[in-house]
Amino acid sequence: MRTSVSRLCIAALLAVAILAGPLSVGGASAGRDKQAPTAPAGLTSSSVTQTSVALTWTASTDNVAVASYSIYKNGTLVGTSTTNAYTATALIPGTQYSFYVKAKDPTGNSSAASNTCTVTTLPGTPPPAMPYRVVAYYTSWSAYRGYTPDKIPYDKVSYVNYAFANIGSDLKIALGDATIDITNFAKLRDLKKFNPDLKVLISVGGWSWSGKFSDVALTDASRTVFAQSCVAFIKQYGLDGVDLDWEYPVAGGMSTNTTRPEDKQNFTLLLQKLRALLDAENAGYVLTIAAGVTQSYVNNTEPAKILASVDFLNLMTYDIHGAWDRYTDFNGPLYPDSLSPQARWSIDDGVKLWVAAAGSSQGAAKSKLVVGIPFYGKAYGAVKSTDSSYPGLYGLYGKCTTVTYKEIVTGYLSNTAYTRYFHTTAKVPYLFNGATFVSYDDEESIAAKTAYIKAGALGGAMVWELSQDYEGRLIGAVYDRLK
Repeated sequence: MRTSVSRLCIAALLAVAILAGPLSVGGASAGRDKQAPTAPAGLTSSSVTQTSVALTWTASTDNVAVASYSIYKNGTLVGTSTTNAYTATALIPGTQYSFYVKAKDPTGNSSAASNTCTVTTLPGTPPPAMPYRVVAYYTSWSAYRGYTPDKIPYDKVSYVNYAFANIGSDLKIALGDATIDITNFAKLRDLKKFNPDLKVLISVGGWSWSGKFSDVALTDASRTVFAQSCVAFIKQYGLDGVDLDWEYPVAGGMSTNTTRPEDKQNFTLLLQKLRALLDAENAGYVLTIAAGVTQSYVNNTEPAKILASVDFLNLMTYDIHGAWDRYTDFNGPLYPDSLSPQARWSIDDGVKLWVAAAGSSQGAAKSKLVVGIPFYGKAYGAVKSTDSSYPGLYGLYGKCTTVTYKEIVTGYLSNTAYTRYFHTTAKVPYLFNGATFVSYDDEESIAAKTAYIKAGALGGAMVWELSQDYEGRLIGAVYDRLK
């Protein structure tokens, strides 16, 4: 019995020791219980700009060593400093921020927070007013690839069209990607603090999501439901308008799309309904469309009536040639080439088509026509070269794929096997290495297209799409030529 009791006593003592933790007698055990640094004091801002705040504070003054200071912005850790100074950068102009600082000793013990310093960055300085519109499409999926909205050159565009919103089964506008859209909208709104004149529009539909437009436009009731939902949507997310990308009324587009002959008139009625409800809510709201530049598109719509309802329209003057053709050709030629063995069409043809369709209001129509410029090209493989002065052009080919300008710069222009040519009639470049033909746009073709816009008193340029650019070269060329 004595042995058993002794064992019980020893067990009890061990349990108490475990619960009490290690004795604080020197070594590492003592370090764990060491007193944390005192809180830094006197946090203040020493300078403020549009995008940065310089902070200073009084260092912790007790005997506890301080290894670093942790800086918090709006409650989130944003940086560290080994001195009693730190500059917060990449801030938004005209925005209020709250900062506090904590001291940390070498073992990781952290002090209480310093006082809070609340600072408002200086207001943004708007870039100069632009005489021509520069409309840039930004796609939701660009953010997943690292091209987030904060990377948009806000000083070189006047409109950002966010692509895309969808149409729900209730015939109301719906988020296209609920995972990223709301975050992207917030970042797009932040851009307006740098450029207060920037307009952000929600683009609805596109190639993949045009299937329900015919149902939306079918009746006054369905048009009203959709238009009301668009007004509520842009109010909820702080946007400036709506861009409809219906591909296409009456015929065309994906084979699963619903289309009707009466889409021709119903499209006009839908735009009139949207115009009326947008204006009733806010006279500054913008309404645009992405428009085709083929004879069939003009035949299936009412151009003069459409132009009366929209602020302007974006001409999809690209994909003029591609995988549907028999021969290699240009993605977005400014002018047609009389030597082409297939359909001869161009930006100039599309613009003239729309101006003629506008009837007596040609002057007003031209100022509402915004010319599309692609930031991507077409790569044709297994090309059987021709004997013309432009090798590879109008040759039979095996396959045609889409390539971004970024891919063209890094994968083709950097390859010495390719020779660059510039077609003096079409006013666009291409590359050829004996087997692969690449049609694309660059600074030279953009110079020609923007000169055409100016000479024709057109409304500006539209680009598809920003993330396909390389180091801002193409959007910079558009802006520089139109500013």
